Amino acid sequence: MMTNQIKTLFLLTVLTALIIFFGSLFGGRQGMVIAFILAMAINFASYWFSDKIVLAMYRAQEITPADDPELYSLVKTLSDRAGLPMPRLFLIPQESPNAFATGRNPNHAALAVTAGLRRLMSRDELAGVLAHELAHVRNRDILISSIAATLAGAIMILASIARWSAIFGFGGDDDEGGGNIFVILIMAVIAPLAAMLIQFAISRSREYLADATGARIAGHPEGLARALTRLGQASGRLPLEANPATAHMFIVNPLSGRRLAGLFSTHPPLEERVARLRAIG
Repeated sequence: MMTNQIKTLFLLTVLTALIIFFGSLFGGRQGMVIAFILAMAINFASYWFSDKIVLAMYRAQEITPADDPELYSLVKTLSDRAGLPMPRLFLIPQESPNAFATGRNPNHAALAVTAGLRRLMSRDELAGVLAHELAHVRNRDILISSIAATLAGAIMILASIARWSAIFGFGGDDDEGGGNIFVILIMAVIAPLAAMLIQFAISRSREYLADATGARIAGHPEGLARALTRLGQASGRLPLEANPATAHMFIVNPLSGRRLAGLFSTHPPLEERVARLRAIG
C-alpha cells in the first residue's frame, strides 16, 4: 500500500501532467510552458493553502472557547488523549450533519463540523465523530485528503474550459503542436473521470482505520457506531450542499442522498463500518 507521502507526490504529478497536456492541446509548445508554470503555482497552493481553500468553500467560521465552550473542551480532551496539538475549530452553517478534518500536518490541523451535527449528536456520539476526525490527523490522512480535493476541483475546471472551447471552436494550432477540437472535446469528457479516479485513489481503508483509531481515542466504539448510523439516516434525508470534489473528506458521504452520486461513493458502506466498530466492542 502506498504511503500518504507517495500518494501526495503521485497526485501532484498527475495534476501537473494533465495541466501540461491541456496546455499543449490549446497552445502547442508555448502552451506547454505556460501550463507548466501554472501547474507549479497550483501545486504550491495545493500543499500550503488547500485547507484554507476547502474551509472557505464551505463558509466555515472559526470557533473560539467563548463561542462553544463544551465543544472546545471536548476536542481539547480528545486531542490530549490522542497526543495531538489542539486543532483549530470551525463551524459550517449547514443543517446536514457532517464533519471533516483538514490541514497539512498535526500542527496545522483544523476540524470543521456542521451546525446540524452540533445539534443532532449526543455528547458520546459527538465525541466519537470528533475522535474519528482526530484519528485522520493522527494517521496523517488530512494532507492527502485536502490536496486531492484541490486537485479534483482543478481538473473539473480544466474540463469546463475544454468543453466551452469545443463549443466555440477554440483550440490549439496543429502547426504549432496544438491539438484539434475533437481531441479537446474528448479530454473534456475524460478529465472529470480523472477527477473521480483521484477521489478513489484515497483508499477506503483509511476510513476503517480512522474508525478504529477514533474508537480508541474516544475510549469506546459505541458512540461512533451510533453516530454513523444517525449520520447515514440524516444525510439521506438532507444531503449536504457539497462539492463532489471534496466528498471524500467528510466522515460520511455528503452526497449519499443523491441517487447518482451514491453509485460512486468515496466511502465504505456505513453498515460495514458500524459492524466493525461493534466487533471491536
